[in-house]
Amino acid sequence: MKKRALLLKLAQDIRASYWFIPAALVLTALVLAQVSEWLDRHTELLPFQLPATIIDTQVDGARSTLSTIATSVIGVTGVMFSMTIVAVSFAAGTYGPRLIGNFMRDRGNQISLGILIATFVYALSILRAVQDPSEAGGIDAFVPQYSMLIAMLGSVIAVFTMIFFVHHVPETINVSNITADLGRRLEREIINLIEANEALEDADRPRAPKGDPDQEITLSAAGYIQTLNYQRVEALADDHGWRFRIDKVPGDFVTPFTPVLLIWADADLSEQNCAELRGCLAVGVGRTEHQNVLFLVDELVEMLARALSPGVNDPFTAINCLNWMHNALKTAKHYRAGLGEEGAGKYRFGPKLTYEELFRRSFLASFPYCENDHLTLAHYNSCKAALEEA
Repeated sequence: MKKRALLLKLAQDIRASYWFIPAALVLTALVLAQVSEWLDRHTELLPFQLPATIIDTQVDGARSTLSTIATSVIGVTGVMFSMTIVAVSFAAGTYGPRLIGNFMRDRGNQISLGILIATFVYALSILRAVQDPSEAGGIDAFVPQYSMLIAMLGSVIAVFTMIFFVHHVPETINVSNITADLGRRLEREIINLIEANEALEDADRPRAPKGDPDQEITLSAAGYIQTLNYQRVEALADDHGWRFRIDKVPGDFVTPFTPVLLIWADADLSEQNCAELRGCLAVGVGRTEHQNVLFLVDELVEMLARALSPGVNDPFTAINCLNWMHNALKTAKHYRAGLGEEGAGKYRFGPKLTYEELFRRSFLASFPYCENDHLTLAHYNSCKAALEEA
């Protein structure tokens, strides 16, 4: 239980990886190959038999077909994904390297890669099962007919996957789609914060203690806090009668000497207590969107800054970023009760996002880049005036 933060971080890393879904589909293909081959050797167990015209492939034809499927699929896979890397590298270099994580997390890319490689692995596995009596030393010829049909079906699915992928990749690196995706996720996170904050009763939100803490909890490694298990920290505090304050939250950089939790307790904490509290946090080498709403804001600001750089000079992308930041601020002000004067958060002792902080990290952070472009500055002033109206 005390390592739950580490498990949550691992789940986020797997979610952002390019290998998990493809690896799972490859393992599925290997299992399916074994099952289908077994059924081909025990066709009498099947509830029905296919017409002979469908399952009359000979040994040479089966080997040729499976070899063609395997060679074609793996060749297409290599070409498609090398082109993807070039496109993603260009987009990340133009609009920010932190956007690479968005492409890595894209389910369409992960599933497409998995289907193509799984089709290749399945065709190779079935090719191994084809037996020629001239080579097998007295063993009868064997062609896994039903497995052949599955391989043919897999090749058809691979063709449609290729068509989808060729359409999907330009969509994922389209700058308007990137900004819209970031803007919608930011809006959704703000709405979730407001709704979760309303669910917390005022009596459940005591004020943080004042004065010097009795103990400061530090971590053993430097990096960015990626996951913080708020519920576990609260449970430990309730069980031991502690009062605490969270000094560093997900997205903050810490060193082994940076206090992350401040504890007020009647007695000194044991090593086990400190280890349990440290286990509520997970540190990584970079910032992530998990439990860090402002990271989405920073991505939009970074895109705006790069769009207005002399090398890109794209004011319309910058205006698009301003529009989505404007939408987020409107949501923060007018959705239900809004963020409120004290801010909104999902947990009793967790961080609170205020409207002023959101405005500072979005619009105020964007102003130095907008002021040098007349078109963007005019739109900036228009959006700012609309936010100040009510």
